[in-house]
Amino acid sequence: MSKTGIGVIGCGNISQKYMTAMRQFPNIELRAVADMRQSVADVRGREFNVPAMRVDQLLKRDDVEIVVNLTVPLAHTDVSLAVLNAGKHVHSEKPLGVNVAEARKVMDLAAQKNLRVGCAPDTFLGGGHQTARKLIDDGAIGTPVAGSAFFMCPGHERWHPAPGFYYLRGGGPMLDMGPYYITDLIQLLGPIASVMGSVSMLRKERLVTSEPMNGEMIPVEVATHVAGTLEFVSGALVTIAMSFDVPKHRHTPIEIYGTKGSILVPDPNRFGGEVMVAKLGGDFEAMPTTHGNAEGEYRSIGVADMAAAIQNNRPHRASGALALHALEAMEAFQTSSDEGRRVKLETTVERPAMLPPGLPTGQLD
Repeated sequence: MSKTGIGVIGCGNISQKYMTAMRQFPNIELRAVADMRQSVADVRGREFNVPAMRVDQLLKRDDVEIVVNLTVPLAHTDVSLAVLNAGKHVHSEKPLGVNVAEARKVMDLAAQKNLRVGCAPDTFLGGGHQTARKLIDDGAIGTPVAGSAFFMCPGHERWHPAPGFYYLRGGGPMLDMGPYYITDLIQLLGPIASVMGSVSMLRKERLVTSEPMNGEMIPVEVATHVAGTLEFVSGALVTIAMSFDVPKHRHTPIEIYGTKGSILVPDPNRFGGEVMVAKLGGDFEAMPTTHGNAEGEYRSIGVADMAAAIQNNRPHRASGALALHALEAMEAFQTSSDEGRRVKLETTVERPAMLPPGLPTGQLD
């Protein structure tokens, strides 16, 4: 099997998970890493036995075909544009841009240059979520009519070593955690038609309690509690709440309610997890997992799928179009709250193809 060469720009907290996961996919190979902080790149380079270099040097390498952009959200657009201008495909950490206008620049340039754009999250390709997809497609709950999606916590300043960017433009619970939930909902239910939302930001500063910034105050620029309704083209209505302001709750991550039953979908920030179905009038029962890549960390499966799609001339699943549609939905919550109205989305997207059931971990076709 020929291997597609991968370069990584951005060697921070999440990069170790990506680079470790890449080893599980035989069709891709990490070739080089870069970061604006050379010392950080050097650490990752030594850890994974690949060259660490400047960004401009990485972009000139002939053996790198796809660049994974793991920079902070405010840098996503500029870095992705640089990658595309260098003639390489790009897979970005979420969000695709800090707003739809920025993300469109990436998509437009990629179209001009006939290059591919991918974007996290790719957790929806995990075995737990693909199992839920198959059950819904097979009619296990009948026609989906409604659902709920909840991520709520007290804030990332409790654990992250440098949490400031989570509260700046491009951050907040909706742009940070919303991509996992909304992307999974799109792959389960199809495209979104409109959004209604309300948002709040009750604190303009947050106290960091994690090391090494313990005791420091960080500014807040974005809404820290976002709630509302997603109306899907299919007619399904999903209640959603994303928050950095909730000490504790007992909501499950995602539930979908159909005409013949209900399904509990695992945490969309994980690849696996138990899927449960309750038929009309019955209790919830655990369903067998039908897909691979279920138990473990596969946070490069979207990159591997893009590489396979390029080789096989098919659409890739964690696409820029999917990320743009999810981003427009997320941005619409603020617009709806500010303007007091339902926001109809301009973008749309086809559901990404379900992975074939029964494939072993690391195999995509």
